[in-house]
Amino acid sequence: MEPEVKVKSLQKALEVLNCFTEKQPLGVTEISEKLGLYKSNVHNILMTFTAMEYLIQDEESGKFRLGSRVITLSRALGDSYDILRLATPFMNKFTDLFNEIVYLAIPHKDEVIYLGAAYPGNYHKMGLQNVQGDCAPMHCTGVGKAILSSLPDEFIEEYMSQQMIRMTEYTITEPELLRNEIKRIREKGYAVDNMELSIGITCVGVPILDRKNKLVGAWSVSGPSPRMNQERIMEIQLQLKQSANELKVLL
Repeated sequence: MEPEVKVKSLQKALEVLNCFTEKQPLGVTEISEKLGLYKSNVHNILMTFTAMEYLIQDEESGKFRLGSRVITLSRALGDSYDILRLATPFMNKFTDLFNEIVYLAIPHKDEVIYLGAAYPGNYHKMGLQNVQGDCAPMHCTGVGKAILSSLPDEFIEEYMSQQMIRMTEYTITEPELLRNEIKRIREKGYAVDNMELSIGITCVGVPILDRKNKLVGAWSVSGPSPRMNQERIMEIQLQLKQSANELKVLL
């Protein structure tokens, strides 16, 4: 049963803050129109969050964006998950082995949330953003399909009954095709996102289970599609599965 909202004013304030997960920066009018709230109420909420450093206001435009307190909360969230702490040494090993980006994600409703990533040294020069806290669809990501394959059939059918967004021309959006894909993932133990989320990027994902065989999350290795040939995919999935078994005894 869903918990009941007890403090309506707090709910409104957090709905305002949640707007910034979709777009930044934002102004009072944009948020007011989106949520159907009075501008004066939105302004007061924004100024309160700004005073508490959850938001920053641009002096020239007057618009707002997320502040440092949100980053602190995000880091605290990641630290609260044992899986991130325990998986990090393995993830760093993967980057050394394959010289590609490694992602760790957990399921959240009908999406995945990225808990963190490990980057090879040369990637830091590219100024890549921290993915911690970012969300992505399940049906078109390596970690997402790995997680989806480990969930009950009832959940999968309900997921497929909703509209599955087509991210690229390679995204699987037909339920029957996704059923076949999940069957293949269950048989082989790994998932492949072959340019289904982003053109030119291929990702190999494997589910992570705990000692009780309960789904905890998934990790993946992601790289440019020309480098991710079948031989390399097989090498990556084998390493991910072996390490998932090692991690399993720690969870």
